[in-house]
Amino acid sequence: MIVVEPSSSRFEGGSSTVSTDEHLLERISAAENRTARLAERLERSLDLLLRYAQNAYFDRSLTRALISLLEEDGVVQSDRLERLWSERCERDALEQEETVHRDELRLRILAHAHAMDRPVFEELVNEGFLLIEDKQVQEGITKLQRAAEISDENAALNLFLGEHYFRRGKSKRARTYLTRAHEALPDDVRVSLLLGLTCADDGEVEQAKELLRKAMRQGGSSFAGHYGLGWLFVNEKNWRGAIGEFKRALTARPSPEAHYVLGCLYYEMNRDDLAVRHLRKAVQMDESYAEAFHLLAQTYERTGRRELAQEALKRAGHRGTPAVPLFQTSKSGFLRLMASADKRLADMLRDDALRAFEVSPSQQSH
Repeated sequence: MIVVEPSSSRFEGGSSTVSTDEHLLERISAAENRTARLAERLERSLDLLLRYAQNAYFDRSLTRALISLLEEDGVVQSDRLERLWSERCERDALEQEETVHRDELRLRILAHAHAMDRPVFEELVNEGFLLIEDKQVQEGITKLQRAAEISDENAALNLFLGEHYFRRGKSKRARTYLTRAHEALPDDVRVSLLLGLTCADDGEVEQAKELLRKAMRQGGSSFAGHYGLGWLFVNEKNWRGAIGEFKRALTARPSPEAHYVLGCLYYEMNRDDLAVRHLRKAVQMDESYAEAFHLLAQTYERTGRRELAQEALKRAGHRGTPAVPLFQTSKSGFLRLMASADKRLADMLRDDALRAFEVSPSQQSH
């Protein structure tokens, strides 16, 4: 606390000292009153929190008692109910997080609107995100596409639209918006990775290699990046390069899918022992991986181990077989990456690519 003494009072004798002391006492009394009121409010707040915690505890106890009663009567299964409740809570938390993220993204998009067309642009962007929030995704995306036509240099908007189409496997549409985003953010590793994969899917080999290598050089190793490069090498019949990239993809993200891809490649190269090793790893990690069981059975059959082949087919059950081999070329003679026949691998690739480098410095600044 600072007390300022007027300069004139220095020459008025001892009365100034008395006046200053009284002033200090008043200030101290006021501060004590405020502290007492604050302490009282904190005490009331603590009491309310304790009551809330107590009520929550009683509510949970009552709920668990009801669940136990219903379980005894055979009406509900407590384990299943707990699992469903946990999944619902996680889903609600994820939706809340996505809502916050979308609102932050909307503000970032609006912050870079051109002054000339700002009113129309703002209206389209706001309406688009409201429609998406109301689960009218396609209508919302249409609004945002119109906004992107008005401001085609808005990197945040183009990246959002590119991610939307990338997530749905529409690589040509995704590439249009990701190319615009890359022009504005050439050093963004996330944009480089997504654009590189769409270029790989369209057969733009050299551009895809450059972008994927750049993304991993700047942002670090990723399953999606190495997986994409591996497919490009397969197209070129560069088996050594493909094996190297698929092994790096396995290191970046150990998974049954990564083992399955290596098993498919070794099967294609007639290296059956290595194919069996990776396919067995895949089914050990996921006993429901029907495609891996079927390819394992084919590999056993080709090497004359018919009993093991029958066992693998039995474990596959009636879960179906791959429609076409993993590395079968399209009509154009080029292997499609994200539009491949194996939906499970294509979904994993898109998921990994969208999760990789989720927050980059350029995204934060733009």
